[in-house]
Amino acid sequence: MSDAFPKPPRLANKRGAARLAAVQALYQMDVGGTSLLDTVAEHEAFRLGQEVDGDVYREADAAWFRDIVSGVVRAQKTIDPLIHSSLTADWPLARLDTTLRAILRAGTYEVTSRKDVPVAVIVSEYVDIAKAFYSEDEPRLVNAVLDRVSRRSRGEGRGQEIRAKD
Repeated sequence: MSDAFPKPPRLANKRGAARLAAVQALYQMDVGGTSLLDTVAEHEAFRLGQEVDGDVYREADAAWFRDIVSGVVRAQKTIDPLIHSSLTADWPLARLDTTLRAILRAGTYEVTSRKDVPVAVIVSEYVDIAKAFYSEDEPRLVNAVLDRVSRRSRGEGRGQEIRAKD
């Protein structure tokens, strides 16, 4: 392709869109106290692939979305301690903001429960989601924590762990 015709930006795939929607749903449940069923139903009916307040939500893999959100809720008692033990002592899980917690919970669920997806894909997708919300150290923190989680749960990591800023 010549420079006169630049490559269009890569659009998120349906699983990537489902991951972002899952993070948003987990955030909504945490902040608003809404139930799993109500939150999933609202996202599927009014957000996935829809336009909301001028923002167009990409078409997402609804089954993947449901799996992540319900999986996080179902396994949260195992997920949270795993995240907590992968953070530095001065940054406990409770100290992280709600969005970052949602990203780490969704990513940890996938790393521990979706063995059919390579760790590098999962980590990369959640680092990209973190970059959509943050411009500082948070994407590096997501990378480091999910890499540690994958080493503990799968015995493998990306091999590119970036040390979180102390």
